[in-house]
Amino acid sequence: MQNSDQILAGMHKLHPKLIDLSLDRLVGLLEKLGNPQHSLPPIIHIAGTNGKGSTTAYIKSILQAHGKHVHAYTSPHLVNFHERIHLANAPNTNANASPTTSADISESYLVKMLTEVIAANNGEAITFFEMTTAVGLLAFSRQPADYLILEVGLGGRFDATNVMAEIALAIITPVSIDHVQFLGTELNQIAFEKAGVIKPNCNLIIGPQQTEAFEVIEQVANRHNANMISYGVDFQAYEERGRLIYHHLSGLLDLPLPALQGAHQIQNASIAISAVKFLLADAFNETHTANGLKNTIWPARLQRLVSAELASLAPSNAEIWLDGGHNAAGGQAVAQLLSNLQAKDPRPLYLLIGMMNSKQADEFLQPFAKLNPIAYCLAIEDEANSFSPQQLAEMAKNTGIKTHTATHFTQALMAIKSECDQAARILICGSLYQAGNVLKYIQNHKKSR
Repeated sequence: MQNSDQILAGMHKLHPKLIDLSLDRLVGLLEKLGNPQHSLPPIIHIAGTNGKGSTTAYIKSILQAHGKHVHAYTSPHLVNFHERIHLANAPNTNANASPTTSADISESYLVKMLTEVIAANNGEAITFFEMTTAVGLLAFSRQPADYLILEVGLGGRFDATNVMAEIALAIITPVSIDHVQFLGTELNQIAFEKAGVIKPNCNLIIGPQQTEAFEVIEQVANRHNANMISYGVDFQAYEERGRLIYHHLSGLLDLPLPALQGAHQIQNASIAISAVKFLLADAFNETHTANGLKNTIWPARLQRLVSAELASLAPSNAEIWLDGGHNAAGGQAVAQLLSNLQAKDPRPLYLLIGMMNSKQADEFLQPFAKLNPIAYCLAIEDEANSFSPQQLAEMAKNTGIKTHTATHFTQALMAIKSECDQAARILICGSLYQAGNVLKYIQNHKKSR
């Protein structure tokens, strides 16, 4: 019997394109599966350019702190595909064991769902993401939960997650320029695609937006008679004396800072708080919300790596960070955190950068130039569509960043160790795929110790 990796590899061959935005193919497949999208828990549908994953993680954690059972569908995964399908009351791999409270889909259950979806599809042309979304929706329909969080893969209007007629809540996190080859080169075009998740008469939370994006989202929302809850109008948040202060129309909450690092996480957390406040109404609890914020886990989002496997390769007492941001807004957020860290504790600063060639690498790199880092430019392992080290180095040089090239992040860490005799600060950045390779390396080397 094939394992999930083998089955998933075969699914890539069903369509010549990795991305082909349309809903028709998936709708047809879901009909063959008995329309599982009509048998789901209340749906929280999250679109946007930046902060989708973090907002998903906050909402899930806060709802769970309130005792709710939550499914979640996210992409891409970092180490294993199973991360994409998070099940409340997930079936255990041992059929005789009692269900776990919450977990990524087990290997045996994933294989079962994959086999069922492949049989229903019967070799028809369909993209990998459409197929895996069908797998997720089928799994979610078979397991009870209080809520399902669906994170949009790309865009919104024609994204494979956008096949439901009704949702409990739509959320649009900050919109910026990204995926221009699919969504358009102008901010208003991209905002229009993201606003495609807005359903007639739905409830909608709008995160912080540039004026041009907000106006487009507002127009679509008004056209659909959506109930809008907007950042800066109905709620806002900021840090004060090491606390998160959340203002809403009827008062304020004084909460701990969220577990995830970076000033932008204040805004992401505030979107999640607004979502849970709306969903739970009178059952919303400030203590549970505080616990949810403190216990949120979302790897590769300004994650401090405490890893003996990497520490042995890097300079003594090096501080190593990992982030998967890959567009201009992501670069600005990460550069701001580094600037704050450098101001409090100046250290030699190094960037280990790998990026996909569909990204605007020069715009991502620009905010880092003022920090005077030394960059090691890498290709992303096992990714044919990665920038080469030389291409990235050329773009980094054009922004004023001093660069080297390396074949692998481990080689870059050893090179830094040979040239730096101080406690360096190192950021591995530019891609979630790169971040996944780092986490996989740590995981594999832990097993081999």
